[in-house]
Amino acid sequence: MRILTLLLLLAAATSVAMAQSAKVTLSGTVKDREGKALPFVSIALKKGADSSFVLGGITNESGLFTLSEIAPGNYIVEGSYVGFKLLRQPLVIGTLSAFLDMGTITMTEDITQLNEVTVTEQAAQGPDARMDKKSFSVAESISQSGGSLLQVMKNLPGITTDQDGKVLIRGNDKVVVLIDGKQTALTGFGNQTSLDNIPASAIERIEVINNPSAKYDANGNAGIINIIYKKNRQQGFNGKVGLSTGLGALWVKKDNLPGIRPQYRNTFKLNPTASLNYRKNKTNVFLQADYLHTPTLNKNEFVDRYYDNGDLVRQQTKRNRNTNIITGKAGLDWNINSNNTFNIAALFSSEKIIDRGDEPFFNASLTQRNRLWQFLEDELKTTVTATSSFQHKFAQPGHLLNLGLNYTFHREDEKYFFTNILPESTGLDAFKLLSDENVFDLTADYVKPLRYGHFETGIKVRRRYIPTNMQFFPGKNSPIDSLAGGWANYYETIPAVYGNYVLENKHFEIEAGIRLEYVDLKYTVNPSHPTYKSSGYDYLQPFPNLRLAYKLDDNNKFSLFYNRRVDRPNEVDIRIFPKYDDAEIIKVGNPGLRPQFTSTVEAGYKTSWQNGYLYGALYHKMAKGTITRIGSIVPGSTIIYNIFQNAGKSYNTGAELIWQQQLAPWLSLTTNVNIYKNTVAAFTVENLYPVRNVFSAEKQSLTSGSGKINANFKFKKSLEGQLSAVYLAPDIVPQGKTGSRFSIDAGIKKTVKSGEFYVNATDLFNTMVIKRSVQGDGFHYVSNDYYETQVIRVGYNFKF
Repeated sequence: MRILTLLLLLAAATSVAMAQSAKVTLSGTVKDREGKALPFVSIALKKGADSSFVLGGITNESGLFTLSEIAPGNYIVEGSYVGFKLLRQPLVIGTLSAFLDMGTITMTEDITQLNEVTVTEQAAQGPDARMDKKSFSVAESISQSGGSLLQVMKNLPGITTDQDGKVLIRGNDKVVVLIDGKQTALTGFGNQTSLDNIPASAIERIEVINNPSAKYDANGNAGIINIIYKKNRQQGFNGKVGLSTGLGALWVKKDNLPGIRPQYRNTFKLNPTASLNYRKNKTNVFLQADYLHTPTLNKNEFVDRYYDNGDLVRQQTKRNRNTNIITGKAGLDWNINSNNTFNIAALFSSEKIIDRGDEPFFNASLTQRNRLWQFLEDELKTTVTATSSFQHKFAQPGHLLNLGLNYTFHREDEKYFFTNILPESTGLDAFKLLSDENVFDLTADYVKPLRYGHFETGIKVRRRYIPTNMQFFPGKNSPIDSLAGGWANYYETIPAVYGNYVLENKHFEIEAGIRLEYVDLKYTVNPSHPTYKSSGYDYLQPFPNLRLAYKLDDNNKFSLFYNRRVDRPNEVDIRIFPKYDDAEIIKVGNPGLRPQFTSTVEAGYKTSWQNGYLYGALYHKMAKGTITRIGSIVPGSTIIYNIFQNAGKSYNTGAELIWQQQLAPWLSLTTNVNIYKNTVAAFTVENLYPVRNVFSAEKQSLTSGSGKINANFKFKKSLEGQLSAVYLAPDIVPQGKTGSRFSIDAGIKKTVKSGEFYVNATDLFNTMVIKRSVQGDGFHYVSNDYYETQVIRVGYNFKF
């Protein structure tokens, strides 16, 4: 029935078009046989089949010519000059390089007639020409307008979200999230963070890169998500302002267990936004500012824990969250002259979180409450990112040198206050965490256009320092391990160098690159910690990438990919302090954690036609040192400790299919199906905290996947609609699996002269529930999280 339901959904409705149009700038230098530059030579670009004129220009005093905005295809370049013979050269314009350099062209006195070639024109759609990247406009996501970045992402092809609010690409959460092509603490330098707290209103588009080239950092084996902030460059003063509001948690999915405070209902959302820009002469100044007020029922998880000795614990974790986020990005672009540009920008984010939670623990029949753990979390996250860049354009178009200096500061100021209510006593507990992250990045990139492609190389040096301090204040009969506090310092130094070469002709494409990366990581902890000691590691490793493609014709292409990447443990993953937002299922880091290395092979095929395209891919990932959380218990206790470990080898093998079609002038449809098999080989690990114990697991394997439908409707009188449906099949998690999930989103947008109105609803029928089952040594548990997913919003954007 699930398969039938999915097939019916795939036949029903949707989508977000991903049309792109590649344009190329062509240049070259014309000289005579003695090497003297020829100025004022007439250059014409013509179609090969019929020699019809496409574009023209003349050389400058240095003999240099430039032709811009050329569509991919096969052409003839003609050069004519008084006293010289007509020059004719065939040329293939591909889609992989934005700039092509024909090098030096020599003109002589004899007339040579070259054979003509057949012209082909191509309109790239969907995944880009490399078939390694997809680009999505946030403005096209009508059903998610006014929400967070994470909510927008969950409807994109190939992307899903998990129970921790992370995005997954093809079922894998090892995703690097960039902002305008750079890593920042706002989205994480290692593991992704805070995607649910970035307003979608601040974002122009989202790029999903499945097979990154060597110019990107080597981490993120699942791929890269690049978030492009809004930035206008129109002349004069212009911009866009907007306001959205909404209500969430319109009805109760699951009633509370007895005797705890009510869960949030009818949560009020507010998101004002402003995008301002002023451009005059050589300068461009911009500002993007957003405020996001989002009270939510952040967690409402019911867990039944079963122990081999016969004990059964039934608990609920209910977390009412108030979140207020201010984000702003401002900057200056200065065109010093035609060859040099300087940019400076700053990003500020302040995220204030107040959580009020209740966690009761009952016996099997709910007749006896063993504990009520109430907590108040007061957390302030502050992020400041400063970026500066300088670009030098050489005389040859596309011949560039880019220099960049970036600095990020991120403070995590977190306070927890607990009331530990037992049958015979009540205790007051607390802890305070302060963590300051400082990151410096220095980059230099060089790009040289070639006749049939381009070459790029660069260096990057990163210095990262994170001092962290945890203070515990235990009360009466406290479950808190107060000895596990203290200080810990994280140091990371990463120099890297890369080279990438792209070659393209009429039928073949080659992209080959390699990144050489050295990592030196040190983690020092206070010597009084009862379990963990200082640790660290270093390595020098190559990370190659290769892409081969064969073009059958302008509308059909095969591609083959290979890349090797690494996922290094983030500071939070190795953090030595236990986290008590759950009193009896406790998360702890592991300073002995080591990097996970992954090799990926993928084959892709894309065929395009006038009103749509079909894209398919087969992929296989092989990981060593798989990073995952392992749950264990201490003999005689019901407390579960979830600790990061390197589990050994794992595999992810699957197939992805995207079909986009303009079915009618008023309806476009995109369907996405992703089916994969996750396998974790048998492994044995040793947990050190709170006491030494060994955990062994047999081989675990499960076939899972997802199906998505997005339908975009264009009605009369500038009225647009969108309907989105998402189905997620059961999948494996550490020591267990998740259940299936399903939701439907809908939205309508009305465009008026000065702006647009919209109304939308996420999880329209309130069906999204995260189900999970976990099996450990001496215990197993099942959980269902009925957190807030249904939100109805209305909004208006005004453009001037």
